[in-house]
Parts: sequence; structure tokens; C-alpha cells
Amino acid sequence: MREVAIVGAGITTCKGRWVERTYYGLSQMAVKAALEDACIPVKDVDAVVYGIYNDIFELSAIPEHPLQGIVGMANKPGLRVTTGGATGAYAMLTGYSLIASGLYDVVMCLGVEKATDCFDFTSQTSTPEVIKTIGWSGDTFYERELGWTASDSYAEVVLAYMDEYPEDLEDGVSAKISEILCEQAQNNPYAQRYGERVTAEMAMNSRYVVYPFKLLETCVYTEGAGAVIFACKDKAKAICKNAGVPPIWVTGLGASNEHHVAGKDLRHKLMHRIMSDHLAAQAAYKMAGIKDPLKEIQVIELHDAFIKQLQITMAEMGFTELGRSDNLVKEGLMVPGGPLLVNPSGGLTYGGHFVGGSNMFSCWSARRELINRGLHRGLIHGTGSTIAQFGCVMIIERRS
Repeated sequence: MREVAIVGAGITTCKGRWVERTYYGLSQMAVKAALEDACIPVKDVDAVVYGIYNDIFELSAIPEHPLQGIVGMANKPGLRVTTGGATGAYAMLTGYSLIASGLYDVVMCLGVEKATDCFDFTSQTSTPEVIKTIGWSGDTFYERELGWTASDSYAEVVLAYMDEYPEDLEDGVSAKISEILCEQAQNNPYAQRYGERVTAEMAMNSRYVVYPFKLLETCVYTEGAGAVIFACKDKAKAICKNAGVPPIWVTGLGASNEHHVAGKDLRHKLMHRIMSDHLAAQAAYKMAGIKDPLKEIQVIELHDAFIKQLQITMAEMGFTELGRSDNLVKEGLMVPGGPLLVNPSGGLTYGGHFVGGSNMFSCWSARRELINRGLHRGLIHGTGSTIAQFGCVMIIERRS
């Protein structure tokens, strides 16, 4: 396979509602920012991969079809990826593969979501309709008909983990992580909760959404867009030399989708585990030659739909032990000044979660940290679908 690097990235500001922009407009903004970052015209891009999670949000069965011409990709190949919360990560995996295979030299991945155009006329708000729309992602015979929501779904996994490891996931630790992410979001001017101050005490005292998830430990819902441009080795070196930034190389990729029905072995979903994250991380580590992630990875942009899920995923990826995820705080692994920089963007909880492009947002942030801080290696993660079934991990590197 050919070597592939990231040569440009751009995002919009993350907002709870973009009143003044359609998803067409948000897409244009992100593409323009990424092209300007790479210092290339859109004619130099060979193909595009769209990350758009939900047709109903965009009020279109083929929401990518108007974007092709609007973002300057007319008469070029474009395809759409949708894998729940992991849509952005899988879209980037697809973009990488198109280049690594030799089919194209420069590929743009564009993720966008305009969720709150959905509207519930009974309550005169968007929230019930958004929740119902996400519910259509669940099992149509059982989950959806029982009133399934995304929060319920992830709670199943976390509660099963808490049954298996009752001494882990202390509320005080989760609240402290929430405080850390909020503080880090203040270094990200695009963050949805930029300018807010949330303390561990505030997180502890916030109301439950679904037990054991509290409001200030739950991801925000966001409208926005993000674009990442990938290129083959020769093109990447030329583009980055012209732009005056180093190419950020993609050295590892891994993905895994679990069964959606619980069971006692890996033929089904082990409810107290997020095996998709574990298997995806192991595959990415093997490809990148990583033996000890805690020592070899400096920055992590992890899909934190819920803080307690973040803790479990960090253990699944080998940054701490299963049953001891509270050590992320207690042993100072991810506190300010610790060895791991986790979600410097604020993550999905404080940065923003526009589902189709959230992982592009994470990629933009991890790349920014590698360049600005002179770090060596980063990890980008996406998880999605019911009970955290889908996992995707990408390892990126800055070479001296």
C-alpha cells in the first residue's frame, strides 16, 4: 500500500443551532477552510468521501447529492459513509483506502450534520424529534419499539461494566474529567461550549439524563461541518512544502463492528465490554508498530459520547486497566501536565458532536496539537451505533 498523509483540515464553529446556515453552507465553509489550510485549489482534489449520519436530519434520502457541485467536486467521484457516531472515522478510513490502494492521489473527507432542523410541533422544540430520529437507528423490532434512545443504549454498556467492576467509575472521577475537558475546550475557539466554566462540583450536582449519566457528563448535540484532506506521499510532500506545514502521516488504522445482541462470548455482544474499541485499537497499533500505547502516544482525541464511556474506552485501548479506569485521574494519566493529552479540543462533551463530522473535528484537533506542540504521535477514535457496537481508530504521526 502507498503511504498516506493529512495535508489540510478545516472545521466550522460548533453550535447547538446554525440558524443562518443550511448544511450546504456549513459544508462550503469547512471545505474552504481545509483547502486554504492545504493551500491548494479544489481542482487538485481527485475524489470526495461524505460523512453524513442521518437522512432525516438533512431531510433528504440522498443528502450528499447537492453537495457535489456546491463544494466544487462536479464530475468527480464521491461516495457517502454512514456508521452512526463512527461515521467520520469510517469516512476517513475510506478516504485513506482510496489513496493507499493507488486509485486516487488526493481525497477530501467531508463530514456535516444539521440536526435541529427536525422539529416537534407539540413541544415547540427540536429535542423530541431529534431523539426520535436517532431512535430510528436502533433495532426496528425491539429497541425502537421499546422507546430506545442513545443514552439508554450506552447506559446498558456502562451499567454492565459497573456490575463487573463495582469499584470503578466513581462519580467524583467522572466529574473531574468533565472539568478537565471543559477547561481544555477554552483553548479551542471553535468549541460549542467555549467560554463556559464547569467544575467537578457542578458536574456532580447536574441532573441525571439516564442513570448513570449526568447532564454535564454527556455530549452536546451540535450542528457543524469538518473537512480533512489526504494525499499520497509525493503529493503530500509537495503540498505541505508549499503550505509550510509538515505532513501528518497516517500509520495505523483499525475497525471493528460487534453483534447487536448480547451474549456470553464474542459471537455476540459482551455487554460489559466495548470490544469494538479494543479490537480496532489493537489492529491500529499493529499496523503502526506500537507496543506500549501509554508510552508511545501523546495526544488522543477520543469519542466521548459520555464521560464514563470515555473511561471504559481508554481502558479498552490499553491506557489503563479494565476495572481501574479511575486511575486516569487518580494516577494523573490525563490530568493537566500528565503523560496523556486527552481531548484537547474539549471532546464531544465540550467541543461539539456533529455526528457525521465529529471525528473530522477530532482529527483536526489531533493534527493541530502534533504540529503546534511538536508531538510525535496521536490517536483518533470514533464509536457508534447501539450499545457502542462500531469502533474505528486511526494513528497519525509527525516525523522529524
